[in-house]
Amino acid sequence: MRSQNAIFFKEKIMAAETIFSKIIRKEIPANIVYQDELVTAFRDIAPQAKTHILIIPNKLIPTVNDVTEQDEVTLGRLFTVAAKLATQEGIAQDGYRLIVNCNKHGGQEVFHLHMHLVGGEPLGKMLDK
Repeated sequence: MRSQNAIFFKEKIMAAETIFSKIIRKEIPANIVYQDELVTAFRDIAPQAKTHILIIPNKLIPTVNDVTEQDEVTLGRLFTVAAKLATQEGIAQDGYRLIVNCNKHGGQEVFHLHMHLVGGEPLGKMLDK
């Protein structure tokens, strides 16, 4: 178990140079739809629905487990930006889904906290079980 924790910790450290960090700094191209001093939002390159936008804090927070009380304003901004973008995308009325995955079993692939805003079509069940 200890070696797994060491590997996982190393993955979190390496997150400082994830693709999301590079998008925030505009070092690589992305279809950014919103950016302010706290968060950045951009279209997913492999959308799972007609609308699929990722909303991320500009500050590196690897997972939900790493959130602190000092992050409350930033996390609140994730939700207000999600609502604003849902309205702009024309999906607020019919509904949409907000998804935050945490760690490997939760489906997190990039260790930079991010919220998926998906909608624009019926989404079906969240889990197949």
